[in-house]
Amino acid sequence: MQTLQAQLALGLSLQDEATFNNFYVGQNAEVVAALQQSICAQGEKIIYLCSARGQGASHLLQAACRYADQVGCSAFYLPLAYSVSLSTEILHGLENYALICLDDLHVLSGHPEWEEAIFHLYNRLYEAKRSLIMAAHDLPQSIGLTLPDLISRLSWGVTYQIHPLTDEEKCKVLILRAKRRGMTLSEEVGKYMITHCPRHMSALFSVLDLLDKASLAAQRRLTIPFVKEVLQI
Repeated sequence: MQTLQAQLALGLSLQDEATFNNFYVGQNAEVVAALQQSICAQGEKIIYLCSARGQGASHLLQAACRYADQVGCSAFYLPLAYSVSLSTEILHGLENYALICLDDLHVLSGHPEWEEAIFHLYNRLYEAKRSLIMAAHDLPQSIGLTLPDLISRLSWGVTYQIHPLTDEEKCKVLILRAKRRGMTLSEEVGKYMITHCPRHMSALFSVLDLLDKASLAAQRRLTIPFVKEVLQI
């Protein structure tokens, strides 16, 4: 696929599990529907997602690219946290894709050359009537940008706040993820993880990965005593 080949050429890749089907929607059904409609040219062309760390914005942007690929649209995912250390030349020609997903816009703060380059990319995408989905930790005017025209452009589309999962929902997500990996995670152990580990989902997933490997190596079930032992709690 054109999308995946271009991603790999830059040393970037989409996470295998980053799909809409693997996203626990919770209170974010409207957000997911809006993203899918945008990809199919039936909704807003420009979408801005506000999301604290670990609430699923990166997952959704990558899922959008996979979904676009599945319906025959070219798409490109660019994590700016990785990309600002590179030349802005990587933005050249991105207006040829039907969908562009820009992640971590807040890292543009302190990089004026990147702010200007994103501003010009935005204009090219807008003129070409492409779909643009962006994500940052806060609203455009609150992420430390210094280029007024870019701040204005980023506010043109529709903005969605990604709602965090409740502890009960996080526990359900952990149980489902464990099940997909062939593990049995009880509700009791899931609640223990949420109480004693960093609470954002990306960190909890990393802990679950660690427990999966430890459980397999030790041939032991995931119990609270075993979790305590592995995590040295």
